Amino acid sequence: MRGAGAEARRRAAGRAELEAWAAASPAPSAEQAALRRRYLAHLGVPGALDRDGTPDHLTASALVLDPAGERTLLVLHRRGGFWVQPGGHVEPGDAGLVAAGLRELVEETGVPASAVRAGPHPVDLHHHELSAAFGRCRSHLDVAVLAVVDPAEATTASVESDAVAWWPLERLPDGADGGPAVVADLPARLRRAAEELRQGAREGRRGPATTSVPPSALSSAPPSASAPGPPSPPLRRASAADHPSR
Repeated sequence: MRGAGAEARRRAAGRAELEAWAAASPAPSAEQAALRRRYLAHLGVPGALDRDGTPDHLTASALVLDPAGERTLLVLHRRGGFWVQPGGHVEPGDAGLVAAGLRELVEETGVPASAVRAGPHPVDLHHHELSAAFGRCRSHLDVAVLAVVDPAEATTASVESDAVAWWPLERLPDGADGGPAVVADLPARLRRAAEELRQGAREGRRGPATTSVPPSALSSAPPSASAPGPPSPPLRRASAADHPSR
């Protein structure tokens, strides 16, 4: 029962973050608002945050931009062979969805939590189906937080990635040179995040407030790997259905 109670509290925290987003400025678009309602319904189901729960898995990620909103920090996923934002499943130690996305950012890029600025609520939702190769997990309900990091911060790839690198938003890797490509849905999500960052600057908002990753949220984190060698060749071109079960 204790575990069920903890899972219920995590679901309640996630619902509160999504509810707060509805009242934020700028408010979610109609499309994002519809997804938010679906996510809220998903979080009302016991086991919604467990990997062995429903076939739809809720994940958390970070859309990482530089302060100018012109570059993004991506990881080259070792299993999938594509460039993607840091992210993964929500873990039992996470205080909420935002904390989960920031934990994934710290784990997968090596950027210290103290160097990350992030808002208190999500900024982007994305639901994508998965192929039968992922077994019982048939789709990911991703919740993304906007994070701002100075590109001068040192980075280190995790054991799940072959590389971590900054890319200009206008020149994201498309695989045209035979190298790994960015996942198909990500450019549009990054553009929306960058526009929100710029809109905040135009309105005189200072941007995302400083949010630290709680130490308890990092308690289950695997140790970071040493700096990787050259990126491995891609296993295949990325597609919207090929997101890894991270």
